[in-house]
Amino acid sequence: MLTENPNPRTAHIDRLSSLEILQVINDEDATVAMTVRRVLPVIAQAVDAITEHLRSGGSLIYVGAGTSGRLGVLEAVECVPTFNTDPAMVQGIVAGGQTALIQSAEGAEDDYEAGYSKMGEIGVSQRDVVVGIAASGRTPYVIGALKAATMYGAATVAVTCNEPAPMLDMVEYPIAAVVGPEVIAGSTRLKAGTAQKMILNMLSTASMIQLGKVYGNLMVGVKVTNQKLAKRAQGIVMTVANISEEEAIRLLEQTHNDVKTAIVMALLHVSVDEARERLTAANGILRRIIGDRPLVF
Repeated sequence: MLTENPNPRTAHIDRLSSLEILQVINDEDATVAMTVRRVLPVIAQAVDAITEHLRSGGSLIYVGAGTSGRLGVLEAVECVPTFNTDPAMVQGIVAGGQTALIQSAEGAEDDYEAGYSKMGEIGVSQRDVVVGIAASGRTPYVIGALKAATMYGAATVAVTCNEPAPMLDMVEYPIAAVVGPEVIAGSTRLKAGTAQKMILNMLSTASMIQLGKVYGNLMVGVKVTNQKLAKRAQGIVMTVANISEEEAIRLLEQTHNDVKTAIVMALLHVSVDEARERLTAANGILRRIIGDRPLVF
């Protein structure tokens, strides 16, 4: 596996100064984005599949072990405040369970049966998309989960940093970001982790944009859970609807902080109920209702 091989470019890293070590790490990191760029076509195919399944009421489920699993959980958790998704819509499963999020549970990745049975426990079906994440592309826990997901009829995606790899051969959408040997041999929390994070960001963000959670580049699906997000929601309503802060606050109070509903009310001069009805008819896509608006930042 390339991710386990020693990197000849960093063979003498232990003899370098702190600044020189950082420069070497940074040079290696700089190669990751171009590696991800090369697999954009298959990432796009996966995004289209995810969008279709989510639009039909299914779930996006990330499964991994160690760093890969934690990255999947992070991505799932962040979708709730960013796009106001139900927690069941995007889920993160890590080998070893919640304890593995804060403590090393390396042995859990070898449990094929645990990964397989987990998909049944959470009720995976043909409505869902399961994304297996493993730098090696051969983690037994993830392979078990993908095997079960396929049996239940779910769409399947693999995100790996090795090719060939068993996971790539068992999914519909094989994404292999081959970043090469790590700065520290086998430490896949480095370049491999960076590549995986970039790809997971793309999968969820692009899917949510396709589902209408974004207008222009504004987070119109934001869930207001703190003061920062409350100010963000106000700013978005003000920007899209071109209204005062006071008016934006008033509309958000009426809609219980639903940004899209507030915008429709402001621009179409309709009630809360009618605004919600129009959004439902438009599948939640704001642009279908208000068209293109000049955004003044």
